[in-house]
Amino acid sequence: MELDSQVEDIFRLVLPQQKALERLGIHTVKDLLYHFPNRYVEASDIKTISSLTKGNSATIFGTLTKLKTGKAFRKKIPLAEGTLEDDTGKIRVVWFHQPYIAKTFENGGFVKITGKVGENKRGLYFSNPEIARADIAEASGSLFKKGVPRSKQGFSIYPETRGITSRWFMHAIRKVLATPEFKSFKDPIPKEILAKYNLPDLESALLYMHSPEKSAHQRAAEKRFSFEEIFFIQLSRLKTKKEYKENKAWTIKSKTNDIETFKKRFPFPFTNAQERATEQILADIGKDHPMARLLEGDVGSGKTAVAAVAVYAVANTRPEGQDFGRLSTAYMAPTEILARQHFLSFISFFKNSPVSIGLITGSECRKFPSKLDPLGHTKISRTQLLKWVANGEIPVLVGTHALVQKTVDFKHLGLVIIDEQHRFGVMQRARLAGKRDAHARAPHLLSMTATPIPRTLALTIYGDLDLTLLDEMPKGRKEIITKIVTPVGRSATYEHIREELKNGRQAYVICPRIDEPDPEKEFALQVKSAKKEAEHLQKEIFPEFEVALIHSKLKKEEKEKIMEKFASGVAHILVATSIVEVGVNVPNATIIVIEGAERFGLAQLHQLRGRVLRSNHQAYCYLFSNSKSGTALERLKALGQAKNGFELAEKDLAMRGEGSLSGAAQWGLGDLGMQAIKNIKMVEAARIEAQKLLEEDPTLKKHPLISTEMEKKRVLHLE
Repeated sequence: MELDSQVEDIFRLVLPQQKALERLGIHTVKDLLYHFPNRYVEASDIKTISSLTKGNSATIFGTLTKLKTGKAFRKKIPLAEGTLEDDTGKIRVVWFHQPYIAKTFENGGFVKITGKVGENKRGLYFSNPEIARADIAEASGSLFKKGVPRSKQGFSIYPETRGITSRWFMHAIRKVLATPEFKSFKDPIPKEILAKYNLPDLESALLYMHSPEKSAHQRAAEKRFSFEEIFFIQLSRLKTKKEYKENKAWTIKSKTNDIETFKKRFPFPFTNAQERATEQILADIGKDHPMARLLEGDVGSGKTAVAAVAVYAVANTRPEGQDFGRLSTAYMAPTEILARQHFLSFISFFKNSPVSIGLITGSECRKFPSKLDPLGHTKISRTQLLKWVANGEIPVLVGTHALVQKTVDFKHLGLVIIDEQHRFGVMQRARLAGKRDAHARAPHLLSMTATPIPRTLALTIYGDLDLTLLDEMPKGRKEIITKIVTPVGRSATYEHIREELKNGRQAYVICPRIDEPDPEKEFALQVKSAKKEAEHLQKEIFPEFEVALIHSKLKKEEKEKIMEKFASGVAHILVATSIVEVGVNVPNATIIVIEGAERFGLAQLHQLRGRVLRSNHQAYCYLFSNSKSGTALERLKALGQAKNGFELAEKDLAMRGEGSLSGAAQWGLGDLGMQAIKNIKMVEAARIEAQKLLEEDPTLKKHPLISTEMEKKRVLHLE
């Protein structure tokens, strides 16, 4: 751990905890001070057992005894239970689905329990409370004695990791805050910005965050650090965008007549949204600096068709100063299934043109057209493919992350397209879209996503990209019917599915896991497995139809064979895990059943549901759930009520806040950053201030503190 010399003596005993601290990203004293509490326990929340009543949310210190495991609700749900005792009484504690707690904690151990008090025929009890080991020092210190509050002051609860407790953080941070050197920390946010938005300075904000005397202080500190996180991400993204657009790029000049002729190859007319997106992209790539654009649209809104127009324009452009050759396109997809699908789609788009198309994945390489079949494709060696890509004979290359390997070299790379771009690291994107050498031209960049993203998140996380929305579906598409199905409604749902299958339609059944849980591990999630459900559906429910099974553990050849059976209609029902979330396009499949729907995120459910939005037939999405949680059911209802992915994204953010959508970790945001994302005014303010600062000081020479802090956050958020 790097320590400021003035406070190093405080941490003479840090070394035993060094690895644990590094797991949390804590390397300096300042990092430690930015390890904020995830909640606060007020003195009023700390109670004695005798003072508890039904509905209380309380923290109790006491001795845990009579620990044992068992099963509840007709012996189907494993649990741990015990008795918590302090000087004033006893209370029963139960942890459903967590039998391991009985083995993790010792009988007679001193613990801290935090949770909500319930009541049944046996009396008051805690259900699934938080539990942590405590010691007499903690309970008999300045705050407590045997569970009895001695002070009006509460305390902060910090995120823990193996080897370091919340109490350790509380004491270590309070030691740092008490040193004279703490006041020497310099604030990276300019004073005028703090004053403009009424934000506390760094010293005050840290004190408010770790030891708030009142809730107003806590809110002020959270506002300041939320703004700070968004501000630095905005600075990083906008600086990246500015630097990227300073590069020289190939100018793609396309003729309107040629583009209109190419669009007639599609079996559907472009929507108004597709027309607008196409115009924006063609205008961007017609300039001599690189495009950096994000195309966001629901599943089935036609992103691939828009991308194909750009590819066509690039492939029909000669390198500057030449009357031969073509500019190249790299099209990167997150999975082999999706890469192969795009490869086949591009063959259909370009089959009557002289443009060759290649496919590269971790397991194979292919080329279109084949020498033996001008309308077909063939397997070729990786060496041969790379040679043809390098000399420009294959100007369109579709692939997975295999595209970013050093051995893949393009002669004149004019365009990079990244599909479902959130599935790739930013460094992968940078390697593919970056310049090959100092004299090369930077390619135009088009990122695409069908994952619902709230506007505030798009402005922040994708602040280095211009945003285009495909907010219109092709004409004739019927609105999908989404229903939540409880156990009593299964039989009726199966009968409806049977009728649809008899009418020639097909169905997906999605399960949360591949295999059955290990019977030796009682605390394993009790959810349906794809293997067992495929067997059950084939034998017990739909014996007259063919049921196929696909999951990630199958070999590539097996997956291809199964998908071909389903795509051709030989298999009527495809049981799968979320492997089919992206990249599966079977227009005849109009039903999707999602088992244990409450275990999937809303964005993932939306993606899965999109599998059956591929035709003009009526589509159905059945969310099978055993959950009795009001919050879980509310989230599932939101899926059915939202008219599109954009609306769903906003609902999801409003309902879940921090960690919304695919999770804070995925977006590179902390909890306060995700909290800030809910506030469009804060996001826009941070963006405005970041833009102003870069306009006045593009290299940040006048703001060395900001430059240092931004580079640190760039590494944190981008890599």
